[in-house]
Amino acid sequence: MKFRTGIGQDSHRFLSDMKMKPCIIGGVLFEDMPGMDADSDGDVIFHAICNAITSLTHVPILGGVARILCLQKSIIDSRFYLEEAMKTLKKQRIEYLALTLEGKRPKFQDRSGEIRLSISKVLKIDESQVGITFTSGDGLTSFGKGEGLMCYCILTTVEE
Repeated sequence: MKFRTGIGQDSHRFLSDMKMKPCIIGGVLFEDMPGMDADSDGDVIFHAICNAITSLTHVPILGGVARILCLQKSIIDSRFYLEEAMKTLKKQRIEYLALTLEGKRPKFQDRSGEIRLSISKVLKIDESQVGITFTSGDGLTSFGKGEGLMCYCILTTVEE
């Protein structure tokens, strides 16, 4: 067996107007929150996972495939980008995914199970293979002050 590990990160600011775009994090809708300032839906979790996959495959998903889909075909759903990223793994399968999300808002802890389930469905892995932690950063960064969100992802794959 051959194990590989990729790392990815993504961050976006919140939009100032809640009516401009829905707030989607990990494929889960957070009502009463402004959306993210991004060409796509700005799902920082799905974007960080895409970037972790890119670190393994060297196929630029967010800077390449997603940009084309977003601008030419108006596909802004990050779930679609993640599905495209999964295709680039070829014989590698995801063994484990660890995420850490920094932001003061929204409050994620009560919805962590829902987020993990959403991620596991898109990645076609068991929910037990998705770990996630949340931090406010004690207000030390713009994310901890509630201005946006940042997500780090470590992804382990195996090829048999």
